[in-house]
Amino acid sequence: MMLPEASPRNVYLDHAATTPMDARVLDAMRPYFIEEYGNPSSLYAAGRRAKEAMDDARRRVAAVLQCSPEELVFTGSGTESDNMALLGVARHYRPRGNHVLVSAIEHHAVLHAAEQLRKEGCAVDLLPVDSYGVLDPLQVRSALRPETSIVSVMLANNEIGTIEPISAIARVIREWKQEHDRKPNDPPFLHTDACQAAGVLPLHVSKLGVDLLTMNGAKIYGPKGTGSLYVRRGVRLEPLVFGGGQEHRLRSGTENVAGIVGFATALEIAESLRVTESARLQVLRDALITGIMERIPKVVLNGHPTERLPNNVNVSVLDIEGEAMLLYLDAHGIAAATGSACDSQSLDPSHVILAIGRPYEYAHASIRFTLGRSTTATDIAYVLEVLPGIVEQLRKISPVRLALHEERRVVGSGGTPDTSRAFVGQGRPHWEGRK
Repeated sequence: MMLPEASPRNVYLDHAATTPMDARVLDAMRPYFIEEYGNPSSLYAAGRRAKEAMDDARRRVAAVLQCSPEELVFTGSGTESDNMALLGVARHYRPRGNHVLVSAIEHHAVLHAAEQLRKEGCAVDLLPVDSYGVLDPLQVRSALRPETSIVSVMLANNEIGTIEPISAIARVIREWKQEHDRKPNDPPFLHTDACQAAGVLPLHVSKLGVDLLTMNGAKIYGPKGTGSLYVRRGVRLEPLVFGGGQEHRLRSGTENVAGIVGFATALEIAESLRVTESARLQVLRDALITGIMERIPKVVLNGHPTERLPNNVNVSVLDIEGEAMLLYLDAHGIAAATGSACDSQSLDPSHVILAIGRPYEYAHASIRFTLGRSTTATDIAYVLEVLPGIVEQLRKISPVRLALHEERRVVGSGGTPDTSRAFVGQGRPHWEGRK
């Protein structure tokens, strides 16, 4: 397969994977690499200054979440935060219950942590979602057991962008606890992975009703290798790392002061831009979705047509492989993704696309564009100029020919066609069909 010559254009549309660091974040971090190098646990002046910087960062993050600074743990990533939430809660409350609930479309940081708990003897149930990727709160309620310790449902999905009804889920868990004479500090607890939602959706933890909340600095124009976990006062965790007892004895090890300062600065900036930037990105998102649907036949939108992140576009372009599209787009200077960026080297189909009822072919044909601060209308126009030709070229050499059922052309508030029922009936992988 011959690829076109590399393009000098650089259109980055994979902000769900990672974001470039904001220059203001780097400026805030710079002193803590060389000048203010003290260990926050030390009592002398340099150590005290480092601790003051870390305490200030904790207060600024708490202001965004509207929580107490003491309810925050700084971590090394969103993955670590997810692991700390699930493993920490499940292990601590195991004597009272050994059951965990997670949605079927969680990030693998949650799913693999749940699988580890299963290996340790914990009962784990996956909560199904509908064809848009939405989890019904009543589904959670019916799955709760007296021995359930934690429920984990992401605030917004990293692949298809669907926003989950977290506050409603929190409400049904509270109602269940009241009916079973459980106090607020008794399990089950609700954890949400908000890595994709930070800087896009409000994160007021008491309004969301969550007990634990995960964030990741790499998704908010902050430094990679940084994250945080909100742990509501009264919720107990078993630590994953043992040593000097830093971070409320939950994460031992000398703190990454520069990274913590950078994380807080990035979150603060993201929150200040949240409303205006989300509105701007939604216009560009809808223009990209509408343009793709109008210019390319046999395309299905994955995720909810309106209740989705303002920067997320995920479509299945039938009859071709998503990886092939990526290579051609990359040759034109366009960076995008298929499925989860964490699984970009795997040939397995996206578990999220399968979970919403799409066949294997739809999962293998999916491609995700995620917009960001640098994205312009010119970038969207360029993608719409290039993509149809790529699809046409790849379809000419593809052995796959899928029959697309008639779409429901109901346009939502964002001008988005509703293609949730555009399914292939059998859902058998094309390689099985050729056997």
